[in-house]
Amino acid sequence: MNKQPVTITSIDIYRFSIPMEPFTIATGTMDHAQNVFIRIHTNAGFYGVGECSAFPMIVGETQDTCLVMAKDFAKLWLGKDALEISARMQELHAFTAGNTTIKSAFDIALYDIASKNAGLPLYQFLGGEKRVIESDITIGINTPEAMTAKAIDFKESGAHILKVKLGKDAAIDVERIKQIRKAVGTEMKIRVDANQGWSFDEAVYALQAIGQYDIEFCEQPMRTWYDDNLPELMKLSPVKIMADESVYNHHDARKQINSGSCDYINIKMSKSGGITEAKKIHDLAAGKGIACMMGGMLESRIALSAKLHFVYASPNIHFYDMDTCMLGHLQDPCVGGVTYDGYKLNINDAPGIGADADEAFLAGCEKFTIA
Repeated sequence: MNKQPVTITSIDIYRFSIPMEPFTIATGTMDHAQNVFIRIHTNAGFYGVGECSAFPMIVGETQDTCLVMAKDFAKLWLGKDALEISARMQELHAFTAGNTTIKSAFDIALYDIASKNAGLPLYQFLGGEKRVIESDITIGINTPEAMTAKAIDFKESGAHILKVKLGKDAAIDVERIKQIRKAVGTEMKIRVDANQGWSFDEAVYALQAIGQYDIEFCEQPMRTWYDDNLPELMKLSPVKIMADESVYNHHDARKQINSGSCDYINIKMSKSGGITEAKKIHDLAAGKGIACMMGGMLESRIALSAKLHFVYASPNIHFYDMDTCMLGHLQDPCVGGVTYDGYKLNINDAPGIGADADEAFLAGCEKFTIA
């Protein structure tokens, strides 16, 4: 194992747009994945890859803001040791607050470099081991009839867990769940995600009404500025509550848990800024007995591969919302990486993340190089 510094020599930044079928949640519709892909080149003869997926309606970053910040971040890191992950990430945090989406791509690339340098797949580098991981599959917001038809299709394709997007109209949301549960029967798990779409009163009404349909949990029922109402909602809801947008970092997690505001936490690289902070959230939640979910935005199999490695090393992650590239991506820009067996995820033991971008796809992407 090379214990010498691995010096960053240049960084390539790509506008990594992936066309997709329109996908609707409570806060908006996306018709392409606004992703950014980076390669951090080193003097050790290999590079690290990272990817992030901007979801402006949730995290407040666009592909363009990510590209601008990526160029600034890259300049900070030239000539520095890629193996000093905490120090490198602290430089980004000192440079700018927030911007967690693009930070996550840089963080992931450092872990790719570190695990390649160690000659290990990332999950082994992180001290993990493989286990069976089965993702849910998400149904975007539509009419109750259209969503029910989609649920039936997913059941027939072998899915066992549905994630149903709600938050547009509480009364219709109840009808959506009623029809879906009736159509798929009692065996499938159903979890729901309101994406901050309800008021407090709407959340109480909807959650009490859908409680009879055996709902595993509800993600983020209200806007984050109503977090102070979550302890009361927890008392009134027959459905368990999962914090998503209310938890970006481990400080948010501490506040949510200590105030009795959530049963579970959804960890996303785009919110946490990558693996470094995701692990802090995971470990804090584990210490408090709060199970976590691995979630995502609209990443390709590149970032998804990093997430699977992280899951293997994170025993307190019990729920898997890892269907991002099954949600209508019209192109697969990845080589290597995660494979799906139905809705179960697997990856080989190549060093690092084990995924990279397809050169043919990259040839059509706008590119910036900082050297």
